[in-house]
Amino acid sequence: MGEAKRRKTLGLPPKQDNIKSQTDLSPRLFEWLPITVNQKDSFIKLSIKASWFGIGGLVILWVFVRFIGPAAGWWTPADSL
Repeated sequence: MGEAKRRKTLGLPPKQDNIKSQTDLSPRLFEWLPITVNQKDSFIKLSIKASWFGIGGLVILWVFVRFIGPAAGWWTPADSL
């Protein structure tokens, strides 16, 4: 038996979705700006994680350009001429 039928036979009202639990109830940064404090914190965490990925990518690129490329003979670094 489905949930709706079971509630109907028991005389219960239809099940209401709890929409308030899905929305962000934290206060806004500014009244005129539709960004909440939780969204600000999430953005900061995301930007820190993205910057670490960028730093890691830059280190990998530097190792590739400085050591792997010249060792493979694809190019010669300018300072070793």
